[in-house]
Amino acid sequence: MLRDRLILVIARYVSIVFTPFYLPLMGLAALFTFSYLSLFHWLYKLHVLILVWLFTCMLPTTLIRLYRHYQGMSLFNLIRREARYVPYIISILCYVVCLYVMKFRDIPYVMRSIVVAALIIQIACAIINHWWKISIYTAAIGGTTGAVAALSLIFGFNPLWWLCLLIVLGGVVGTGRMLLRIHSLSEVTCGFVIGAVLGFVGVVI
Repeated sequence: MLRDRLILVIARYVSIVFTPFYLPLMGLAALFTFSYLSLFHWLYKLHVLILVWLFTCMLPTTLIRLYRHYQGMSLFNLIRREARYVPYIISILCYVVCLYVMKFRDIPYVMRSIVVAALIIQIACAIINHWWKISIYTAAIGGTTGAVAALSLIFGFNPLWWLCLLIVLGGVVGTGRMLLRIHSLSEVTCGFVIGAVLGFVGVVI
């Protein structure tokens, strides 16, 4: 009994740590590590990371939390497919604003492409949510996997260890979501596959 409770606690913390909003930051970290962008001054890279964090992590998280408090909803309520529409809309609008600000500040498109890929995944999951409660968590990990694969083709680096790490991470996150009885195996698997395909396409287009 104690072991089961410990497993559930770990699953909750995994969901908290690997929130979908960190997808663009993970993609940018790979970009700043393996491409010619590693030559940029660290202050510029920090500036880009903070900007993306503000609009893709802090702002949507804060607005969704305010929406939940206003509606008197708990995190448990967001498990329901019908309750996810407004959070999806909030997140999508924040990502659109992020892209606008990045373009306004003349940040290279190769950096913006990471946010574009994340935005495409958000829109796809929001549309699918009308019929099916696909896992946005595994879609985010899958999106990062697809984006890293695309970047490896563009910049010619070996992505093997990154891909192995992300696939294992996707399995851990997906298992956690199933243990918490939030998603089924098909929902987490399809989320990862759809995220990987759209993450790859979003970077190469």
